[in-house]
Amino acid sequence: MSSDLKETLPRRLGIWGLWLLAVNGLIGAGIFGLPSIAAKLAGEYSPLIFLLCSLLIFPIVLCFAELSSYFHSTGGPVRYSKEAFGELIGFEVGWLYYISRVVAFAANSALLLDSIGYFWNDVADGVERIILLAFICGGLTFINVIGSVHAIRSLATLTIIKIAALFLLIIIGASQLGEEIIPQFKGAIPSANDIGLAALLLTYAYGGFELASIPAGESRNPTRHMPLALLLAIGGVAALYFFIQLVSLAAVPDIASSSTPLLDAANVLMGPVGLIFLILGIIASVGGNLAAGMFTAPRITYTLALDGVLPRWFGMVHEKLRTPANSIIFFGLLSFLLAIFGSFVWLAATSVFSRVLVYMLTCAAVPRLRARYSVNGGFVLPGGYLIPILGIGTSAWLMLQVSKDSFLFTMLLILVGSGFYIVARHQRIKET
Repeated sequence: MSSDLKETLPRRLGIWGLWLLAVNGLIGAGIFGLPSIAAKLAGEYSPLIFLLCSLLIFPIVLCFAELSSYFHSTGGPVRYSKEAFGELIGFEVGWLYYISRVVAFAANSALLLDSIGYFWNDVADGVERIILLAFICGGLTFINVIGSVHAIRSLATLTIIKIAALFLLIIIGASQLGEEIIPQFKGAIPSANDIGLAALLLTYAYGGFELASIPAGESRNPTRHMPLALLLAIGGVAALYFFIQLVSLAAVPDIASSSTPLLDAANVLMGPVGLIFLILGIIASVGGNLAAGMFTAPRITYTLALDGVLPRWFGMVHEKLRTPANSIIFFGLLSFLLAIFGSFVWLAATSVFSRVLVYMLTCAAVPRLRARYSVNGGFVLPGGYLIPILGIGTSAWLMLQVSKDSFLFTMLLILVGSGFYIVARHQRIKET
């Protein structure tokens, strides 16, 4: 009982386009505030916690890498869950993931205004705020509607700016501080509770890589490019986070008490010019995260429409531009409306459980789908099912750490999504 719509998006994404999506999903605003939190909980051992978290998330990334090599159609985790566990689970995964991306986009739009507010104090309230939100959401919507090539080019520009800002901080810090950036590890080892809390917070800094798995239907060679883009992204970002923490600790000894750790480090190392450059990096970083979300999230409603569990309108491709224009416009409008009414930080926090659940189901899908698809080639993980088991274990541990509110909010979303699914299924039965 699937939709009669067929995948018709052009295959224009190469490995670097997919890498850009993964990197911008990973590097948002978090890294600009996490160094102080990590230092407060783990002190001079905090760079090692960053490495620990990259190891915790790595089995999940590897599971995405294997499954992404099996599928040439759009959807990512939606496609994996549907093929492994059936249409209802696939729909719920798509529904939960889509809602979490809309909320994240709205919250980050507000955060981008806060960053712009460093230069322009009047953007936080009133008409100016609404106009700028309309410009941000409308501009990214327009860029994505007119074509994937334009969207990826804008994403590349933002990525260059933010990576340059972070690399400049590392290079100048290493040149000025020399061996001082190497921790002596003379202090007391943090308690197990502090290490666990730090690991939980920092592991979320590695979320978002899965954005690259969604537009498989637009990848020129998903079997080869998808796994490689994911692995290059997580490896590069893990190294970047590690060195940023080393430099920050050495540059600002009391960084644990800072609310703007990287800005403080930039001010110490480069003065006012470096401070302004890093603020531009923050704006580019949040903007890149928004651009990656705008590119990928509408592909979820597009996929669900192809599967016949959302109205066909979401699955329509613009005749000339060859983009899922309806889904893109809907996402942009919904994000704009949400962003107007607040920062939605609390809502973003309560949607954490949804993302972890998507990770767990993806890891659990590997055994089922490997038996079915590995015969056709692809990236098959070594060690049998050890890596998927480790990924499920990491996801389960993260689930145990989230708040009761996050769990209840996710259950509510599942119930609402189930209602939409039942209605859509009933309509399809009537039409057949």
